Amino acid sequence: MTTTTVRETERKYDAQEQTQLPALDDLPGVSATVGPDEQTLEAVYYDTDDLRLARSGVTLRRRSGGDDAGWHLKLPPGGGDKDSRDELRLPDTGDSQPPPELVELTTAQTRGRELAPVALLTTRRRRHQLIGDDQRPVAEVVDDAVSGHTLGAETTAQSWREFEVELTGGGSPELLDAVETRLRDASIRRADSPSKLARLLGDRLRSYRRSPREHDSSSAGGVVLGYLGKWVEELTRRDPQVRQDSPDAVHPMRTALRRLRSILQVYGRIVDREQTRQLTDELKWLAGVLAPARDLEVLRTRLDSMIEKLPPEDVVGPVSARLTRHFARQEAAARAKICAVLEGQRYLELLDRLDDLLDHPPLTRRAERPADKELPRQLRRAYRRFERRMRHADRTLAGAERDDALHEVRKTAKRLRYGIDAARPALSGVADGFRKRLKKVQELLGDHQEAVVARPPLRELSMQAHLDGENGYTYGLLHGAQGAVIDKTQRELPRAHRRLTRGKLRRWMR
Repeated sequence: MTTTTVRETERKYDAQEQTQLPALDDLPGVSATVGPDEQTLEAVYYDTDDLRLARSGVTLRRRSGGDDAGWHLKLPPGGGDKDSRDELRLPDTGDSQPPPELVELTTAQTRGRELAPVALLTTRRRRHQLIGDDQRPVAEVVDDAVSGHTLGAETTAQSWREFEVELTGGGSPELLDAVETRLRDASIRRADSPSKLARLLGDRLRSYRRSPREHDSSSAGGVVLGYLGKWVEELTRRDPQVRQDSPDAVHPMRTALRRLRSILQVYGRIVDREQTRQLTDELKWLAGVLAPARDLEVLRTRLDSMIEKLPPEDVVGPVSARLTRHFARQEAAARAKICAVLEGQRYLELLDRLDDLLDHPPLTRRAERPADKELPRQLRRAYRRFERRMRHADRTLAGAERDDALHEVRKTAKRLRYGIDAARPALSGVADGFRKRLKKVQELLGDHQEAVVARPPLRELSMQAHLDGENGYTYGLLHGAQGAVIDKTQRELPRAHRRLTRGKLRRWMR
């Protein structure tokens, strides 16, 4: 079955029995309201016995009634947008068991545990549509009378009323704000619970939560753990996107792995390095699984962009078609490897280890020290490692050995920048200038590495084109362009490095 994905942007509001909806047809961008029309919706929600989906802000339900009856999986899209979620829909086939296509996408949360019904909700809905100036619906405002009960050994029942405002068609976030202002003027406030299910589960949901992950933001350990928690959440959030082969999903998942590994390395004297060494090895393993797919994506984008910028007369032969054929096979193989690994036990065990790290962190005594004092000390050590790598690269003769040395500098620079990012809550902006200059160094090294990586496949493509009776001129042109990039980055790097090492930029490390 084909899954349909819908971006749902909405806000919920508490309502009492006597609460009346205010007029909304005079809001900016709204020309009229239509309705209400009435619907009765019934939904059975599925979760593990310890509510792992609900705890992660994920819901899986089977709904009957309304315009979108069927199976729905709601996933938080992230990016700081608390009003939106991605809803994946499948038609109802009559089977009471959740579709495997949707169950697979919850693996990062469930870790393979069985899903069963945990709640039943019935909603009597009165729906109003807000019509825009172009006479198309821009939002829906629904008045929901909700009743529900939990399922299982212990059952609880609740009923309540709420309003829900959801954008449709060409509706904008500014419209959501305008509706909220009007509701607030009528003493209608945002709901405390993010979803109907969370409200129904209430105390049961809270009782299943793991040990608190709130940390003292003034201590070194608290700041580091807060940052680790953010990127563990990002890792699990990206899992279903990677499984669906969503555009640009592999890169943020790989970045999350790199950040987690870097922080455990940079702050190994705060979160005991000896106790996390095996975990960092596993993070490196998984990042390595994702690497071929991401590297191919970067290389393909780079070459496509360079071809587009060439004068038409310099694109000789079926260059784009050959690139497509060349990369398609490799991309398919890389994708198959990722899918196989995400289905494996080793990956699930890695996720469990990350949870255990946050719930039972192996903190050292340094973790109790003030963050604004201790974190700069650890970053100074990371900076010294970066400088040692840079000096080694400077002493290395041009060629493959120097390319490798500069790649190691790049990785060390990235690790240092991630360490600064983690410490920013405690640094009060004092490291921003240094971080900006460091990012410039990292970008130059990134351009250098991408050019180095692009040259071998271009040489291969040129030779294959020649063997097939085609002209290899364009591939040679692109190959030469990579050499120009390498020369340029190596010329600019010393100056960028000197600007980074100015004493006034590094005073916060002392």
